[in-house]
Amino acid sequence: MRIALRIALAASAALLTLGVAQAQEKTLRIGTEGAYPPFNNLTADGQLVGFDIDIAKALCDEMKVKCTFVAQDWDGIIPALQAGKFDAIVASMSITPERKEKVDFTNKYYNTPSALAVPKDSTLKGVTKEDLAGKNIGVATTTTHFNYASKTYTDSTVKGYPSSPEEQADLANGRLDAIEDDIVVLQQWLDTPDGACCKILGQPSPQPVEIFGPGAGIAVRKGETDLVNKFNAAIDAIRANGKYKEINDKYFKFDVYGAES
Repeated sequence: MRIALRIALAASAALLTLGVAQAQEKTLRIGTEGAYPPFNNLTADGQLVGFDIDIAKALCDEMKVKCTFVAQDWDGIIPALQAGKFDAIVASMSITPERKEKVDFTNKYYNTPSALAVPKDSTLKGVTKEDLAGKNIGVATTTTHFNYASKTYTDSTVKGYPSSPEEQADLANGRLDAIEDDIVVLQQWLDTPDGACCKILGQPSPQPVEIFGPGAGIAVRKGETDLVNKFNAAIDAIRANGKYKEINDKYFKFDVYGAES
């Protein structure tokens, strides 16, 4: 009887251990920046909010996994993923050939264009290289916008910033002639008292795919194809079942997904 009881207890313990391990395997750690409203932002009490966060939660629900979030400075977000600090990046990261050498991407989950903003009293008339010659342009570094500005506005001074709020502050304070960023990020800032100083000047055209990529995707470590496939299936599912539209309409008055690709 004692032997049978010991075997039963051992079996129960083994099953419990397996159950705990499986539960741990079903927890995904999501890395995001927390300084890119309305896509991701840290509230005063330290909560991560925004479109990226809501989309990530919806995808995790669809995949039936638990999600936890990790705030990470943009400059170090890919190295942190590679080092195992989190399992995926949901942070409005554009899918580009350069980044695909370091990480694997899902399909896009949204795609919005780049734009430039200037002070309301600016005399600038356009967004070409010639229009901006001799001007100071602020852009967040290690972004597609910075890559575009650096390659296009070679007759201008392109100044890099850690994140969007810093470049916005310098434009408002007269230290810059223009800033380049995602049009949604710019418009949200312009709609606040801090952004009342400024206006959208225009969108660079064309917006080359080799620089801007096909849109923002979810990044995972190289070779994690199964996770990519699960995310892709979940993206398709929330687009089909209305959850994506529900989140979209919470933040935007248009379909931020962009054209079907």
